[in-house]
Amino acid sequence: MNKMGKSRRKRKDKWGNRMTLIGITFVVFSLAVTVTIKGATLKEKERYYAARMESLQTQVDKEQQRAKELEDYRIYVQTKQYIEEVAKQKLGLVKPDEILLKPSERQ
Repeated sequence: MNKMGKSRRKRKDKWGNRMTLIGITFVVFSLAVTVTIKGATLKEKERYYAARMESLQTQVDKEQQRAKELEDYRIYVQTKQYIEEVAKQKLGLVKPDEILLKPSERQ
């Protein structure tokens, strides 16, 4: 009976070792699947953020160009040439040595 008990114990231990090995394999496989899925999700987010960053960089470039144009316009508005143009167009003023010609109103 002593030999029979040891034999059963060995089989039971072998079965336990197999179950442990199967359990560990299942856990490792589960972790691998989880990491793969999360990795794919992160890659998708990375692509989205890269596209968004490119779009925002384009907007920043446009706004910098617009700011430069506004600065150039601000400088132009402060020139004598601009003041004379506005005075002629909106106020109808002329320089003392200029002759103003108006078209006749014949029909």
